[in-house]
Amino acid sequence: MKPLKDILFGVSLTAVSGSTGVMVNTICFDSRKVAEGSVFVAIKGTLTDGHKYIDKAIAAGANSIVCENLPGDLINDITYVEVLDANQALAIMASNFYDNPSKNLKLVGVTGTNGKTTVSSLLYQLFKKAGYKVGLLSTIRIMVDNEEFPTSHTTPDAMTINQYLSLMNEAGVEFCFMEVSSHGIHQKRTEGLVFEGAIFTNLSHDHLDYHKTFAEYRDTKKKLFDDLPKRAFALTNIDDKNGLVMLQNTAAKKYTYALKSYADYRAQVLENQFNGQLLKIDDNDLWTRLIGHFNAYNILAIYATADLLGLEKLETLRLLSELENVDGRFQYYISKERITAIVDYAHTPDALKNVLETINTLRTGNENVITVVGCGGDRDRSKRPVMGHIASAMSSKAIFTSDNPRSEPSLIIIEEMEAGVEPQNLRKVLSIENRNQAIKTACQLAVPNDIILVAGKGHETYQETNGERVDFDDFKIIKEVLTSLNK
Repeated sequence: MKPLKDILFGVSLTAVSGSTGVMVNTICFDSRKVAEGSVFVAIKGTLTDGHKYIDKAIAAGANSIVCENLPGDLINDITYVEVLDANQALAIMASNFYDNPSKNLKLVGVTGTNGKTTVSSLLYQLFKKAGYKVGLLSTIRIMVDNEEFPTSHTTPDAMTINQYLSLMNEAGVEFCFMEVSSHGIHQKRTEGLVFEGAIFTNLSHDHLDYHKTFAEYRDTKKKLFDDLPKRAFALTNIDDKNGLVMLQNTAAKKYTYALKSYADYRAQVLENQFNGQLLKIDDNDLWTRLIGHFNAYNILAIYATADLLGLEKLETLRLLSELENVDGRFQYYISKERITAIVDYAHTPDALKNVLETINTLRTGNENVITVVGCGGDRDRSKRPVMGHIASAMSSKAIFTSDNPRSEPSLIIIEEMEAGVEPQNLRKVLSIENRNQAIKTACQLAVPNDIILVAGKGHETYQETNGERVDFDDFKIIKEVLTSLNK
């Protein structure tokens, strides 16, 4: 239990009714989870307004309410606190409730359109191999040193973040690497956290259903850097045209990395194969199992971050050579018939283009590239024809299918992808609504030495339709189909 006044430290208050000395057991922003002695924070969300549930929260035992608009009728013995921004208040309160756990470890945030999961996950791997106790907050999983927890959002809510950071404190974790999404920044989930540094990977077309304009999306990412303290580091990819934008207003120490431009950290791709690539970093050769130029950027970002956090450079290079690929990120399987199947999370135009460019660079020219791809429902519709154009233009055969259609009809999504296909590529496109059947068809069309790319879902092990999730694992399915065809 903590006094409400301690939990509110640092929150911008506009009005208070009642005593802030009341003792609080938990902080809740979901009225269904309120228990005796809770403080309920009323959040104005995209789907509902928490202010509607204040009475329900009080009935469930809340002894204090934090909100942006005080109710007309105030109940005796209930403390009401009016704040300027309830999302920001929740984040600061969460940090205070858990005794500001981010101050007790070195927290590094990774943001950008693509590469967040790979960079954060491989930094976790690398620092574990270096002998440290490490934490990870990512799309795929949450790790408290060696203990794994499931996750459902790129950036969890503020209470969840601080809860796991607190567990990391208890476990003696020294470093934590965290994916920071534009949604998480915009919804103030990272307010109150103390970052040791931040990494910018790249910026391309994504989430415009939420941010509405590319400028708003970019500026939201930039806020992570704007809020860094002086002692932190800000590391950015300056081969991306938005890389230097991230550094414009930061007080942190500025560092850059690049493959093409002059930068503090540079790398050169010497050789690229399906089983890995050879890089030159700081005049040292590095063989890594991660392939493609996009992964060369990821490796370089990891190398730079390790250096900025104090690891010895040659030791870092040695450890980088041992890193395993992240699930669902250019994860491949080669069948007995020499058909190569690749599963990748590429769900943005830029990511899909990067993966197909890598495949087309590595192929000899005689193999067919068969791409299975869809677009998620209830998300940015403007990228659908672009994804359709890229898949059909850069593949020998493209199969459009469903990918978490959510509340939208799959066939409508597929039609919007088809709209981006140029006339000369129409003959290369098949549309198969059932994703399982689409993958099977790709396998049946493939002949020895062909390459199948299944894009969009990567590490996900479910398919979401009309609020229902069913088991669906691209990698498992394509491996099973190719194995059965070999018999």
